[in-house]
Amino acid sequence: MSPGDEQGYSDYAETGHTRTRLPDTDPYGGAPRRPNRSSSRSLVTVVGVVVLLIAAIALANRGDDSPADGAPTKDDQPRAATTAASGSKPVETKSGNIPTGFPHTDQGAQSAAANYAVALGSADMFNTAWRHQIVGTVYTPDAATAKQSAMDSAYSNEKFLANIGLAKNGAAPTGQTFVSRVVPVGTKVTASGADSTTVEVWYTSLFGLSGEASKNPVTESWYTTTYTLKWVEGDWKIADFQQKDGPVPVGRDQTASTADDMTKAVEEYGGFTYAR
Repeated sequence: MSPGDEQGYSDYAETGHTRTRLPDTDPYGGAPRRPNRSSSRSLVTVVGVVVLLIAAIALANRGDDSPADGAPTKDDQPRAATTAASGSKPVETKSGNIPTGFPHTDQGAQSAAANYAVALGSADMFNTAWRHQIVGTVYTPDAATAKQSAMDSAYSNEKFLANIGLAKNGAAPTGQTFVSRVVPVGTKVTASGADSTTVEVWYTSLFGLSGEASKNPVTESWYTTTYTLKWVEGDWKIADFQQKDGPVPVGRDQTASTADDMTKAVEEYGGFTYAR
């Protein structure tokens, strides 16, 4: 797939970025953000409510706390450990704007993966100096050397930049604000070793141009990126990654915000340091 494809920077496998689909309509021009829901969705909702009511009635009619024959006990139920806060303090050091110095633990690896995903999905990746610092900070030295050239080529490609509405220097048009943010929803360790850990990060991505004249309004997408992390020089670093779509939640029928509201939100709401 070529750099100018309508998928935006999704075509650059070496960028470490999220993928974004450009919409067919412009919410800033007054068009609805989402299509009207079909009657099938209403039917599914009604059926779902009925099922829940039947289950609640059955539970109430049991009259005691003993499990039904073959029913799972409390100890068999899924645990919330993968999403519960650990109580560990966030890191106290950083390189530039990127948290560093994560603990040599699975929790430390999850925190590192979440924070690195935010950095790699930020608008700073479109600035050469910031991009070099980010890549040098989050990747292992070998991986950084291997990927830096490919990333520079991708992020400086004029056709690619024009496709997402940016000038050849990566700047947004006058009167518009470029938005590129990753917001982690959760993390999970899928493989763990002494000095190598694999972490999945599920996140939503905001991407586009906020402004009255924007042809690429800010949209959201959902992805899961699997990071292979290595313990290098006293910190977790990315050795490799893979990305896939979803899980994607069902969107609600909410009216898209105005360009002015979106711009203010991006400028006024800062990010977080993510700790497992």
